[in-house]
Amino acid sequence: MRRTPKPILVVLCALLGVTACGTSAADDDATTAPASASSAPTAGKERTTTPSGTVVDFGSDHRFSSGLVVTVSPPNTFRPSESAYPQSARAAAFGIAIYNNGEKPYRLSSLSVTAMIGDRTAEQVVDATRGYNGIVDADKDVQPGQTVRVVLAFAVPEQPTPVRLCLRPDAATSTTAVYGGSV
Repeated sequence: MRRTPKPILVVLCALLGVTACGTSAADDDATTAPASASSAPTAGKERTTTPSGTVVDFGSDHRFSSGLVVTVSPPNTFRPSESAYPQSARAAAFGIAIYNNGEKPYRLSSLSVTAMIGDRTAEQVVDATRGYNGIVDADKDVQPGQTVRVVLAFAVPEQPTPVRLCLRPDAATSTTAVYGGSV
């Protein structure tokens, strides 16, 4: 069995991270409306169109053309526990509400979430002690009219820095919601 050298894997992961955080496709119906960080996405409310390539504020809804509506809460920074992986001096957690306003079930495992700090992909932090376990119900479907919430954490620098959280409802498409702010 032939092994792939580590430098090639690192380059491939970096390339995937950079391309995963692209802008929305031109035919995407990206829309936003204000929502509180703790509320479900505001399905059914009037929304204004967001130009393609716009960064959405944390706490706002983003509606994909499939009917999927996502809301990302403002980041909550914390110090990861000693059992966290990977080890990091500081991390930011993001609450993500996913509302299926479409006509078909949505498979949660199709969701791709990437955090970017500058041009660098941030590593996802798994910290069971603090309750950050990734997407634990990835094998479940989000039925039409149903909302699912997940919380993901990412390693961030110790000093305040801008961050972009990129969500793709399907890793096979270029359609992406990009949330931005500082942590």
